[in-house]
Amino acid sequence: MREVELNGKIINKNSPCYIIAEMSANHAGSIDRAIEIIHAAKECGADCIKIQTYTPDTMTIDSDKEYFRINAGTWKGENYYGLYKKAFTPWEWQGRLKEEAEKIGIDFLSTPFDKTAVDFLEDLGLKFYKISSFELIDIPLLRYVASKGKPIILSTGLATFEEIEEAVKTIFSEGNEKLCLLKCSSAYPAVPDDMNLMTIKYLEESFGVPVGLSDHSMGSISAVTAVALGAKIIEKHFCISREIENPDSSFSMEPQEFKKMVEEIRTAEKAIGTVSFELSEREKISRMSRRSIFVVKDIKEGDVFTEENIRVIRPSHGLAPKYYDDILGKKASKDIERGTPLEWDMVD
Repeated sequence: MREVELNGKIINKNSPCYIIAEMSANHAGSIDRAIEIIHAAKECGADCIKIQTYTPDTMTIDSDKEYFRINAGTWKGENYYGLYKKAFTPWEWQGRLKEEAEKIGIDFLSTPFDKTAVDFLEDLGLKFYKISSFELIDIPLLRYVASKGKPIILSTGLATFEEIEEAVKTIFSEGNEKLCLLKCSSAYPAVPDDMNLMTIKYLEESFGVPVGLSDHSMGSISAVTAVALGAKIIEKHFCISREIENPDSSFSMEPQEFKKMVEEIRTAEKAIGTVSFELSEREKISRMSRRSIFVVKDIKEGDVFTEENIRVIRPSHGLAPKYYDDILGKKASKDIERGTPLEWDMVD
């Protein structure tokens, strides 16, 4: 796996998971709420706050033709232009939001959706980029972002393997191999049956880059499972409250949920650990409760060891159970009191 640096944080197979809180439309049109979200994300343990850089006009055209209407899913009944008008983050806010993030020590990231957004973010001094699943097939945009020479996190929702392969080759062809991929189910919300998290390891093996999960499912089980399967980045939509209605609120995490997810991810990382057969100090204590051979009836010197007078029981102070059959039929070399762990010097 290649090593990628995201604003000074190394992403590799041994690094802790990098956790992104996606603000998206959850500011609901208020810069004060956007700032509140940044602070809440930091308090909840996120490494990064992410926004999106577009306008309705850079995404689509204002048209009521059937092509531009959304007829199913979370945004059923909207048209694209109206949806993006509700959801976009005003560009005049973004410098202020970046300053606020940097002031409190959380990374700032954005997703550009066209070249003008890339130019804007370059002027802001963005350190790395996120590309959304829907833009994975926008080869000219990928080429332009890659040409800036900065790390790229690319979501792979909706894409065939061949489309992912083409996107990766496009980025690499610009001499930029600072790439991370995110497995993603681009449904809002996503459901466990559609997650296919085993794909994370396959993408890592196929492209040799760090892989994570852009998670639109409810709850934290998919994110924690992804980390157990090797995900090095987790991206999750984040809001102050789902009661504050906006295009993304229904599938976003509230602060207490996000904080719990971060804690669970960090606990999972500790549990994953490394390949090891060394005993911890706590295990060494428990080891004393394993079984061994004990004398369970008083034995006189010269008595034969039988199934009635020796048994394999807990704790582990006597000979190992593997010697039990060898000792049966042999004679005692001395008197042995019931409850004594058997040792070799007691066997004639």
